[in-house]
Order: sequence, then C-alpha cells, then structure tokens
Amino acid sequence: MKQSKAWMGVSLVLFVLLAGVSVYAFTKGGGEGKDVVVATVNGTDIGKNKLYDEMILNGGSRVLDNLINEELVKQEADKAGITVTDADLDAEIASFKKQFSSDEEFQMMLMQYGMTQDDLKKQMPMQVRLKKLLESKTDVTDEEIQKYYDENKEAMSTPEQVKASHILVATKEESEAILTQLKAGADFAQLAKEKSTDTGSKDKGGDLDYFPRGAMVKEFEDAAFALNVGEMSGVVQSEHGFHIIKVTDKKAAATPTLDEKKADIKETLVSQEIQELAGPWMEEIKGKSKINNTLQTS
Repeated sequence: MKQSKAWMGVSLVLFVLLAGVSVYAFTKGGGEGKDVVVATVNGTDIGKNKLYDEMILNGGSRVLDNLINEELVKQEADKAGITVTDADLDAEIASFKKQFSSDEEFQMMLMQYGMTQDDLKKQMPMQVRLKKLLESKTDVTDEEIQKYYDENKEAMSTPEQVKASHILVATKEESEAILTQLKAGADFAQLAKEKSTDTGSKDKGGDLDYFPRGAMVKEFEDAAFALNVGEMSGVVQSEHGFHIIKVTDKKAAATPTLDEKKADIKETLVSQEIQELAGPWMEEIKGKSKINNTLQTS
C-alpha cells in the first residue's frame, strides 16, 4: 500500500512541480530588451532569446497550459473564499511524506527531481486549493473504506523486525580480538566507529536500524533474530566478512485494525476521488472562462 499511495501522491504533485520547474527555467533572468548570453561555444554566443524560443517549441505550450490551470484554480478558490495558510502547506507536506516508507525514500524522490523540501512547499498551493475546492464533492463511504482495508490488510501489516548494530571486519582473528574487548566491557558503538569496515553503519556506532527477515544475508539474519534484546552474538561469518552483532530492540509482527487505519484510508480514497474529479472539473471551468492562449495551435 505504501508504494501505490506514494505514486498516487506523486502523480498529484508532479503536475505542479514540473510546471514550476519549467516556468522557473523560462523566466529566470527574464525581462524585455537586450539579449543575455546564457552559453558560449568556441567563441559563439547562445542567447537567452534563442533558448526561450527553443523551450517554447519543446514543451512551452504545456507549461503555459499549466499556468492557465493554476490561475483558474486560484480564481475559483478566491471566489469561494478559500485561503492557503502556511499551516495548510505544512500539513500537505506531512501528508505527502506519510506516503513514503521512510524519510530517505522521500528525500530520494526530491533529489530525483532536483528539488528541496522548501521547493516542494512553494509548489503546493495549487494542490491545496484544488483539494479544498473538490473535497466537498467526494463521497467516500464506510463500505469503500472496509473494502480497501480488506484488500490491503496484508500490505498494511508490518512483519517481525529486529534492530541491531554490528561490527564488520575482514578476518576471523580481528573479530575474535574485538569480541574479547567487548566481553571485557568495551563500548560496542565506540569499537564499531574505530574498527568496523561497514562504511554505511560505522559512523552510527554500527546501528543498522530495524529490518525484517529477508533484508540481510541468511547467516546474519539467523544470528540476529535468534538473539534477545541486549544480547551480543559470537563471531558470525557471511559473504561480507566477520560480524559481531548486538540486538538493541525487537518489534513483533503486527496488523493494524480498521479503526487504526480508517483515517489514512479515507484520506487515500478522497485523494483518488479528487484525481478523478479534477479533469472534468477543470474542463468545465475552462469552458466558462475567457482564455486567450497565443501558443495554442489551431
């Protein structure tokens, strides 16, 4: 469910994001008058006007359509007395982030589109206005919520997980020497920072965070899941080298109840209905509006 929700949210947002990025590229350093050199190739200048003309030919019409849509949504929101506050934008960001399995996945999405969270926030007002305009037109029933829960219960469940730290070294002799130090009272996190060859975890004291079965190589997984919280393994060999593992926490497998997930499910279904309503609604508004689009092809 996490993945489908995330991409549903992405599809809603990227329409605005890509328009914002393109508009920024079109207007950066804008203004009438003298052409501005944006690149030089072996002494030959490429001017902003040529860049602008080329961008108009390659997607300019779509960007202008997006700007028109954004203005129409803003005008309809103004007529309805709808405002967008900073709290609205923060709530929308928080809702959007929930659709990703982790903050790292969310940050990767932003990196993919060359954006920061502040950039994303600046592009959110249109989505918030559209949601406020159309939310009252949605009609999500308890039966639909129940059906969604039944169909996605397994995906909403979380498996048994272990939180563990480890120290990874290349040889059995090294690991045995470290194990001796640990049994004598040495600090696990400190030794991980000093000795571990796992660059992804050593600076965090060897912390690997929570992971389910199937996420690690079998030898490591079997050892970690066999330990109780607070226990430390002996030397564990895997294809990566020699590990010493310490389990710091465990989470039992869990399936959320309908009551626990009802609000999230309703939010998902409302967003889906808004997606379905947005196209026809926008066409209706366009049909009632006087729009002069000079880039529109005849």
